[in-house]
Amino acid sequence: MRFILAHIRRYDWLMLGAVFLLMFLGLLSLYSLSGVSASPFFRRQIFWAAVGLVFFFFFSVADFRIFRISSVTVFLFYVVSVVLLGAVILARIKIRGAASWLVLGGFTVQPVEIAKLSLIILLAKFFSKRHIEIYRVAHLAASGLYMAVPAILVLLQPNLGSAIVLVSIWVAVVLFSGMKLRHFVLLLLIASMVAWGGWHFVLRPYQQRRVTSFLDPYADPKGGGYQMIQSMVAVGSGRIWGKGLGYGSQSHLHFLPEPETDFIFATYAEEWGFVGSAVLFAALLLLLWRIVRVGAIARDNFSRLYSIGFAALIFSQSFIHIGMNMGVLPITGITLPFVSYGGSSLVIMLSGLGILQNIKINARREVD
Repeated sequence: MRFILAHIRRYDWLMLGAVFLLMFLGLLSLYSLSGVSASPFFRRQIFWAAVGLVFFFFFSVADFRIFRISSVTVFLFYVVSVVLLGAVILARIKIRGAASWLVLGGFTVQPVEIAKLSLIILLAKFFSKRHIEIYRVAHLAASGLYMAVPAILVLLQPNLGSAIVLVSIWVAVVLFSGMKLRHFVLLLLIASMVAWGGWHFVLRPYQQRRVTSFLDPYADPKGGGYQMIQSMVAVGSGRIWGKGLGYGSQSHLHFLPEPETDFIFATYAEEWGFVGSAVLFAALLLLLWRIVRVGAIARDNFSRLYSIGFAALIFSQSFIHIGMNMGVLPITGITLPFVSYGGSSLVIMLSGLGILQNIKINARREVD
């Protein structure tokens, strides 16, 4: 018991405070939604939060250096995540038009969330051993292949938003590994070619309509632009103080699609307004600052790169989600970390946070 209490006291409580605040704000929105539709999302999210905290504590106590030392462990974790993504394609269990889920032991699991964490760990491991030789194109290509395999499988679901997040994680880790400018330019050219190919040969027509409707949603207000218009109405109608808990008409009257997941920010902003949104933004910024700070005080390259990758995950996913809810980015369908409903996302995010806390606690310890 003394060990547990001593361990908990060494946590970064500013980081945890930001996470708990985000989770609380998400639960408020889910509670509001459950009040009008008898939705089980609120109760389920509390359950997944409890499960996630167990995983958080486990990873904060276990020796994270196994990820830095054991290549076999890291690669097996990555392979398992890729196999699960492949199983998703074969199972074809469609929810909301996308085959992104598996049913394991009576629970619905979204393997892409596992893939995000496994990619961060793999890239941190890969570049921590090769940071001096990062100038070699072969290393850049190999790391790109590690990212491309899960990203392509995710695109085939199709899940454009999560594929963009995987690419963002890779770009962030590569840049902070010391990549040269000419290699970065080459990377941008390759990315442009891949984006062109993805647009013409991978994206479905309805996904293309989402992008084109983003440019002018009112050109097709009952079709491709419907979701964006309703989301913008919800965010704008919140004004300064919001309509209050339980009084969000866009979500409660079912004008806003998927208010508990893809559009939870719009649901929250309608009920809590600009002031409430500012609190949410502040919590996200505080969380990102503390994550980057953990990487800054770490003594080994794996810990630094892992922190960068995890920060890129939180930032890119939050940026895409809030951007599409406010009508400044295309609708891609992605959750807001720690806020949106989703057991897979919440458990994996808290697990990754546990590794960060472990790194923070052992930051001043020499890593062999």
